[in-house]
Amino acid sequence: MDENEAEMLGISMVNDFLVNNNEGNSDREPCVDMEFDSEEAAKVFYDAYATHMGFTMRVDAFRRSMRDGGVVWRRLVCNKEGFRKSRPKRSENRKPRAITREGCKAMMVVKKEKTGKWVVTKFFKEHNHPLVFAPVNARRTAQLSQTPDEKDMKIRELTAELQRERKRSSALQQQLNSILKDMDEHFKHLSRNITNIVESVNEIESRRPIIAFRKS
Repeated sequence: MDENEAEMLGISMVNDFLVNNNEGNSDREPCVDMEFDSEEAAKVFYDAYATHMGFTMRVDAFRRSMRDGGVVWRRLVCNKEGFRKSRPKRSENRKPRAITREGCKAMMVVKKEKTGKWVVTKFFKEHNHPLVFAPVNARRTAQLSQTPDEKDMKIRELTAELQRERKRSSALQQQLNSILKDMDEHFKHLSRNITNIVESVNEIESRRPIIAFRKS
């Protein structure tokens, strides 16, 4: 799904939330067994839900397939999930960062099925902090909110992916070198056999008696 498609999907879902809320309809709230066509669609949906409810979504943990390395499980959480890790102070004059993590447990977990669909396997609605409604920003919804922690996670994902590709490339290079070595050895062996055959033929030819024919 490209950026334009994600933006249109985000706008549509946000509008659905607003309409449903005005009619007292809660059908668009996430629920277990809800299906999506892709991981991206699930992210856009939960981000639109978060915007409507008054919190910010954060893309959290994931799991990869042991078969092809693709993402098959994803957890989407409130940006106040967990607690910030304590770090040593760099300077006494430095202004302390605001507390953004409060251990909130609100989340939606999706899993990729064999059919290719992404299905909600867990949904926890309750937050442990006040929710603040913000005006809908469709472009923010389409691009998805990114915290510094999420950006760091994305960098780690890309770095790990790069390392896997380098290992794969190295393994393929080793296989290619092995094949070329075997071909070289086979060529040398074939060349020696041809040389031996030629020498044998020449030797046989040299041993044949020379028959002279006289003119009568």
